[in-house]
Amino acid sequence: MASGEFSFDIVSEVDKMEVKNAFNQAVKELANRYDFKGSAAAIEESGDDILITAEDDFRLSQVRDILFSKLVKREVSAKMINYGNVEPAKGVTVKQTITFKQGLVQDEAKALNKQIKEAKFKVNTQVQGDAVRVSSKSKDDLQKVMAFVKGLDLPYATNFTNYR
Repeated sequence: MASGEFSFDIVSEVDKMEVKNAFNQAVKELANRYDFKGSAAAIEESGDDILITAEDDFRLSQVRDILFSKLVKREVSAKMINYGNVEPAKGVTVKQTITFKQGLVQDEAKALNKQIKEAKFKVNTQVQGDAVRVSSKSKDDLQKVMAFVKGLDLPYATNFTNYR
């Protein structure tokens, strides 16, 4: 990168601290909800994932809704949440694993890179692992690209990092 050139990375990742905060709020709400007193419903951490369990599909969907509402309030994009299959668990309960998307898949990064190039901004773009690096001599051009990317209807959420 030449001196006098600015850049940023386009990434797709969740803020793990916000996920943890939403998780804690959901656990607290589940514990205090009258309709879940004595229930086998639970929300647990499993590494970077969240595991929810309940007596049946209906209860599981209620637990999922509690967690989802907390995630949305903490500005975790719904596009970043992947729901696993509902599976039988211990005894007569069902469980579901919720994972969070981290990083752009190579095909997504290439497609995004192509869309930016086709828009003919005065910037250089390059796929770097699970991110797209955008660089330019003008901060204004970089801001135009940010606005362009925010306006795209992508199947994933985007964040801008390493702004230099």
